[in-house]
Amino acid sequence: MDTPAQPCNETLWQQVVTEITQAVTEEPLLAGFLHATILNHGNLATALSFHLANKLHSDVTPALFLREVFDTAFTDDPTIIDAARCDIIAHYERDSACRDFSTPFLYYKGFHALATHRVAHWLLHNERKSLALVLQNRMSVVFGVDINPAAVIGKGVMFDHATGLVIGETAVVEDRVSIMQSVTLGGTGKESGDRHPKVRKGVLIGPGAAVLGNIEVGEGSKIAAASVVLKDIPPHSIVAGVPAKVIGTTKDEEPAERMDHGLEGCGSD
Repeated sequence: MDTPAQPCNETLWQQVVTEITQAVTEEPLLAGFLHATILNHGNLATALSFHLANKLHSDVTPALFLREVFDTAFTDDPTIIDAARCDIIAHYERDSACRDFSTPFLYYKGFHALATHRVAHWLLHNERKSLALVLQNRMSVVFGVDINPAAVIGKGVMFDHATGLVIGETAVVEDRVSIMQSVTLGGTGKESGDRHPKVRKGVLIGPGAAVLGNIEVGEGSKIAAASVVLKDIPPHSIVAGVPAKVIGTTKDEEPAERMDHGLEGCGSD
C-alpha cells in the first residue's frame, strides 16, 4: 500500500479529505452528505463529533447536545482521537473490503460503536454515569453493539461487521485485537465483581464465539468461530470447539493483523 501505515492524525485527516473530494466528483448525489460530514470540518475530531451525534441523536439527546458532549470528551482526552485514528488504520490494513481510510469513518458501525464507547467510558470516569448509560443504550439500538461503559478497550481494535457484539463491564480488550460479529465477552452467571474476560494483544476472535468468565485470552491467540471459551488460553494458541480446547499454536505473532480464520496447517502442541 502506498499510503503510510501509521499516519499522524493530521496526515490521516488530509488523506480522508483527498478521498472524499474525489468521491464527490464520482458521486455528485452524495455531495451534500460528504461536505456536511467531512469537507466542512477541519480535523478528525470535529468531523467524528458531528458524524456520531447525527447517528445517535434521539428526543432525549438531540444532535447538538451530543455534539457538545463529544467535543468536550475529545478536547479533555486527546487519546480518544488517537485511538480512533489507530482503529481506522486497523480497518484499512486488515479488512480486505476496506480500500481507503474514509470508508470505516463514514460507513462501518463497528468503528462508530467503538468511538461511542470511548466517550461513554470517559463520561463514566468523569462521574456522569447516567449519560454514559444513555450512550450505551443508543449504541445498542443504533449499531446493534452493546459495550458496558466500564469495559477497557485499547487502540488499533477492529470490530468487523460488529452486529451482535456484547462486551461486559469488567472486560479488558488490549491493543490490536480483531473481533468478528456476534461475539460475547461475558460472565458465566449472576456473580459480581471482576467476572469478564481479559483479551490480550493481537488476539483474533472469530464470529459467534463466546468467551465467558474472568479468564485470560493469551497474547496472539486465535479463537475459532462459534467456540465457547470457559478457561484461560495460553499465549499464541489456537482454540476451537464447545467447550473450546487448544488445537494448535499460531504461526503469526498477532493473528488479528492477518485475519486468517482457518485452522489448517496450524502447529501442533
